[in-house]
Amino acid sequence: MIEVYSWATPNGHKVHIMLEECGLAYRVIPVDIGAGDQFKPEFLAISPNNKIPAIVDPDGPEGKPFALFESGAILVYLAAKTGRFMPEAITARYEVLQWLMFQMGSVGPMLGQTHHFRIYAPDKLEYAINRYTNEAKRLYGVMDKRLANSKYIAGPAYTIADIAIFPWLRSWKNQGIDWNDYPHLKGWFDEIGARPAVQRGVEVLANRRKPLVDDQAREVLFGAMQYQRH
Repeated sequence: MIEVYSWATPNGHKVHIMLEECGLAYRVIPVDIGAGDQFKPEFLAISPNNKIPAIVDPDGPEGKPFALFESGAILVYLAAKTGRFMPEAITARYEVLQWLMFQMGSVGPMLGQTHHFRIYAPDKLEYAINRYTNEAKRLYGVMDKRLANSKYIAGPAYTIADIAIFPWLRSWKNQGIDWNDYPHLKGWFDEIGARPAVQRGVEVLANRRKPLVDDQAREVLFGAMQYQRH
């Protein structure tokens, strides 16, 4: 049974959804990022960047236990392990990987900054709010244009690229998005959201998550504690 060290965040949900889609047995070990669980030595031994999610697969390569961090790497690993949601054809595989990298390098970081400055930052900096809100809209536009001519993000089939992107768009309202501006992306979003495995995946740990608005959570996530050497 795969152990999943996670929390109810977009990156956590990516892996929860993949596990549900693949029908793999897993056990969730909550890592409360607002309480500082990500800095505990036992978690850092698995995820040295102190970020969730991370997994430990007792039946890893060559039948040996294998630990892995970074959500994108975990999706690629699980796709290889199960032979699902990643095409075998080389060209199609790189189509998927480029859109996965788009999520890892652009969608996640930029929408994360949008959330930070629009919601969590103690000072509402107009420049930063406008900068990241506009970038969020630009990225939504990139995806909307792609989906005008493609059933799914990376081509005709549902893949780990769709699984990676979907959880980040669930907070569209917090990102200043009007779905009327992105009709193709909205159709895709609704279709992905209706999948039973996706619905199960986003419910994992959802009842444990609390708004990150108290001073302790702010200090853990955004203050000096984040930058200490652990």
